[in-house]
Amino acid sequence: MFYNLIKNRTFYICTMKKVYLDNAATTSIRQEVISEMVSILQEEYGNPSSTHSIGRSAKAVIETSRKTIAKHLHCAASEIIFTSSATEATNWILRSAIKDFGVKRIISSKVEHHATLYTIQALHEEFGIEIEFVNVSRDGILDYQQLTDLLDIEIPTLVSLMHVNNETGALHDITKIGTLCHQNKALFHCDTVQSIGKTEINLQELPIDFLVASAHKFHGPKGVGFAFVRKSLVLQPMFFGGEQEKGWRAGTESVHQIAGMSKALELSYQHLEEEQIYILALKNYCCTQLQYAFAEATFNGVDTFYNIVNVLLPFSPEKTAMILFHLDIKGIAVSRGSACQSGSAKPSHVLAEMLTEDELTKPSLRISFSHYNTEEDIDYLVEVLKGI
Repeated sequence: MFYNLIKNRTFYICTMKKVYLDNAATTSIRQEVISEMVSILQEEYGNPSSTHSIGRSAKAVIETSRKTIAKHLHCAASEIIFTSSATEATNWILRSAIKDFGVKRIISSKVEHHATLYTIQALHEEFGIEIEFVNVSRDGILDYQQLTDLLDIEIPTLVSLMHVNNETGALHDITKIGTLCHQNKALFHCDTVQSIGKTEINLQELPIDFLVASAHKFHGPKGVGFAFVRKSLVLQPMFFGGEQEKGWRAGTESVHQIAGMSKALELSYQHLEEEQIYILALKNYCCTQLQYAFAEATFNGVDTFYNIVNVLLPFSPEKTAMILFHLDIKGIAVSRGSACQSGSAKPSHVLAEMLTEDELTKPSLRISFSHYNTEEDIDYLVEVLKGI
């Protein structure tokens, strides 16, 4: 009997409908990217630092990937540095800004990703730098006047503000931020993890000094990302022991991951317009269906990015803790905030800046889409939510 129970449960799990609506946490890898990576693993096994032809061939894959990424971002290939993640890149850049450029103050916001917030806090404790946080409104909009006033104070400063918020999809005007920074001789570091590959980024026009990205957010592999460092800025190495990445990041490069990231970014921009239109239509459909099913539902953030919806549901507080569990057993993957803090019992630090204490006791869900989603996925989500 026990064997049959286990067998039946296994069959249920394997055949249960699966709906993935957590693309802001990570995305599935495109098949073309997988094929590219397998080919590289099979054929380009040389060490890129070796001087023989097999090593030089692997090195050529890396440099071609660098040029491809730079082409889509309208920057020089020498300004792209490969890393394991945007988190690594952010840690390196913020620390280097203090040690290499004499930064005494960092301006950020409390709705940034923890990769930025925790790094800033650690640097404050280690170096005694000042930290200033720019306020955001209930709608997630940055207080640009406060930022202007803070930048008017003459102290060596770096501003670290994201492009698209990973929980609400709220957009910051990075052109305006960068312009304000440069007018006041401040450096600008931008977390573009949620926007790279999903919208045009032209670094010839954008006044950004440092930019970070991760491949797994645009249908590439996990464990690889990159930093953009404006060529007029020279940083100290993050790791020592080799001459890889201009001597800034020692260690043998992961050739297949770098090639996969490049391929993923290339495909993202190749299909950008059609996928933007399709995903925005899905988002609008989702909002309409949620409002139809739950008249009192509200959305956190205004004019948010086209692939993220953060909805505050009119459920009783006692249902909040178990809502993700109920959705998960029905095969639906969404989140209540950043995947990096999904195990935390605390309310989202982003929503804590935007909502009242009473609203924070109710469930807010982040629903994030890709071109692989369908209206049927949304219908199923709403149906299950109505059952809760």
